[in-house]
Amino acid sequence: MSAHEVPKTLMVQGFRVRRSFGVGGLSKGGTITAALVLLADGLIAIQVPASLLVTLPATLLVLALAAARRHGMPALAYYWAKLSWQRASRIEATAYRRLLLPHPYALDLPGVGASSTLIKAHDPTTGKSVGVVHDRATGYMTISTLLAPGGSLMAPTGAVQSSLRTWSSVLEAMSTDEQVKGASVTIQITPGAGEALGDDVKARQDPAAPELAKRIVAELVRTTPHATASVAPWMSVTVDPNASANPPTDLAEQVAEALKVVDSLDLSGTGTDIERRANDIDLRRLVRSAYDPDVFNARDAEFEDLSWSECGPQAADDGWEEYAHDGGVSVSWVLREMPRRPIAYSVLLPLLAPGRFQRRITLAYRVLDPHEGEAVLEREISHAYQREQATAEVKGRAKWSQRADSRRAEEAAAQVAGGAQVVDWTLMVTVTARNTADLPAARQELERAVKATRGIRMRPAFGAQSAVFAAGLPLGYNPLVKE
Repeated sequence: MSAHEVPKTLMVQGFRVRRSFGVGGLSKGGTITAALVLLADGLIAIQVPASLLVTLPATLLVLALAAARRHGMPALAYYWAKLSWQRASRIEATAYRRLLLPHPYALDLPGVGASSTLIKAHDPTTGKSVGVVHDRATGYMTISTLLAPGGSLMAPTGAVQSSLRTWSSVLEAMSTDEQVKGASVTIQITPGAGEALGDDVKARQDPAAPELAKRIVAELVRTTPHATASVAPWMSVTVDPNASANPPTDLAEQVAEALKVVDSLDLSGTGTDIERRANDIDLRRLVRSAYDPDVFNARDAEFEDLSWSECGPQAADDGWEEYAHDGGVSVSWVLREMPRRPIAYSVLLPLLAPGRFQRRITLAYRVLDPHEGEAVLEREISHAYQREQATAEVKGRAKWSQRADSRRAEEAAAQVAGGAQVVDWTLMVTVTARNTADLPAARQELERAVKATRGIRMRPAFGAQSAVFAAGLPLGYNPLVKE
């Protein structure tokens, strides 16, 4: 086995996009809507036959756009989103300027983070403070756990297999817990280590060390920030504390219930090294440094007195393919399609490699409970067979791609019957340039990293740049979590 080959036991597969059955490339809902619209056109034409000269071409145009694809999505949805964004841009709804409002906490952060607030809680199990993000609109609470940057590329095959099995057990625990609504894992790579490296070395330095060793370490600290990257991984779990058998009566009990739920998720054995629960200072640093990367490596003292609203941008403009904020301009991409073939467990490594610009990779997911997962797969198998039969009736035989899709749906159902979990998930990547002039280079760096994965297809988050940007931060927003 060469250095670039991966054992078959460490290959992963089973990725599949939900597809409903429809006619002519339409979804099930689109087919029903098309039938109703055509029926309405016919009823109108009974009274006014000349109306077909207007209604029929317009209906066929809309149906053609709904059946066509643009960037992996229905063309109708793409152009409708484009028109909606242009309308919002004309009325300046895509621009944010922070104001001093008469009511505190009326609007702390822009966009999807507007309803969030930060709570500094005390964790009795560790005796340390914990930062809890509370969504005042839904009542959900999000707790983040700081992870140690590491990997398993050099680990034995057996150790990696054991980690994958343990992680499957964690997903199973999430699927059976009604309070766990979703989770996300984020890895942020920031070029340069900055002043925080000096603080860390100073805290670890032995006063009795030889003078020569002290001088060498001091020289390394002075020169290292210009040649390294700071890696900050964390996992955020969104919890509904009110979904328990005995709902909490006040905010303090809700926080305690959320901490208890997160503590029940045991990540030991998953190959992940846990540092600690993120406190309020950690969350302020992660959020503020996303909008202004220059402050990521600042000392903790600079974040202690920041209010939650001050962690957001002073000004931001949400563009169609970019998001301009305080410290630069960001470009966010979302998952379009995963490879249909088995892929190596290390497929995301090119995205995690440091580059010239700050990059944030987020894997968001929602584990379906066993009954919902089984129902979803049964529908998928039914829809796959219906597509086969419809094509066979028209062309004489089903397409090979349709047959393969049916087999994949059956294999997924067999895996679930054997104890596997059904997971809704997505991948989001954000790269931040310090100024507009560097934006083309940042976009090119991201494109090359995506192509280096050799199979993962991604696209820009058209018209949703600010939302995807926020989804990669510990703000309590997960696009897959249902209210």
